[in-house]
Amino acid sequence: MGTLNTGIRRRARLLGEALRPPRRGSRPVAGGVRAVAGAGDGRRPPKRTEAVEATVPRAPRLVERPVFVLAPVRSGSTLLRMLLNSHSGIRAPHELHLRSLGVDLMPGFSERSMRALELDKAELEHMLWDRVLHFELERSGKAVVVDKTPGNVWSWQRLRYAWPGARFLILHRHPQGIISSLNDRKDNTATPEENERNVLKYLTPLEKARRTLDGPTSHTVRYEDLVADPAKVTRGICDWLDLAWEPDMLRYGDREQGPLLPNLGDRSEKILSGRIQPGRRHGGVEGLRSAKTRAIAEAWGY
Repeated sequence: MGTLNTGIRRRARLLGEALRPPRRGSRPVAGGVRAVAGAGDGRRPPKRTEAVEATVPRAPRLVERPVFVLAPVRSGSTLLRMLLNSHSGIRAPHELHLRSLGVDLMPGFSERSMRALELDKAELEHMLWDRVLHFELERSGKAVVVDKTPGNVWSWQRLRYAWPGARFLILHRHPQGIISSLNDRKDNTATPEENERNVLKYLTPLEKARRTLDGPTSHTVRYEDLVADPAKVTRGICDWLDLAWEPDMLRYGDREQGPLLPNLGDRSEKILSGRIQPGRRHGGVEGLRSAKTRAIAEAWGY
């Protein structure tokens, strides 16, 4: 009788789990693990720094030294990506948004099973991110993979934990240039004050990363220098990556760069021209409304 009752209770529990509606933004797959994409229901991850909680040992990585670009929106990061992707040894795909790519362990079986393997949600996500980078690197046949996603500014600490050998390419642009670019977007409905507050959400963690990361693990460039002397700036990046500089990098319009789609990078006429064009010049910090924004701009030498 006891065995029968146990069997009935187990079947009732499994039936309940099967009939329970899936969480919003998740998709059931085989094995009780659900892939979660934050943009699946139209929501974006919050613009805040992610905490790193190390509860299990770090698994080996397929890609040991990925490169992550740390840059705000509208800072010229798409141009930088295309220049790097035009190098025969660098694969820089469109924005990968790794921090919004996660796994969700169903309570009970999956959670308990993974814990027995010394794996938790965070480490499983790191393994997934690593597999995505490795897949892109392998099919490109190149040596270095670069992810340039603006959201990296909120996850650089987690990325550094997930990849102890990770390298960070920091891209600065005068905050007024970023704000002006946002103001000029065709679909812009925000005021200049609102756009500056939005930009500051990127600048604050980026400035912390600049002050924290040092030595051979980071390299900093300015957008204004990139468009004024792209040969010099890209040569410096190649030296940092221990790669020979290639002049063909500057003719990014001659290379296949992948899809230019919404939320995957800049699609402006400047980018579509396939040529490096002069950027806006902004001197001083007087035009910036926020004292915090002015302080960061001054720290960056503007």
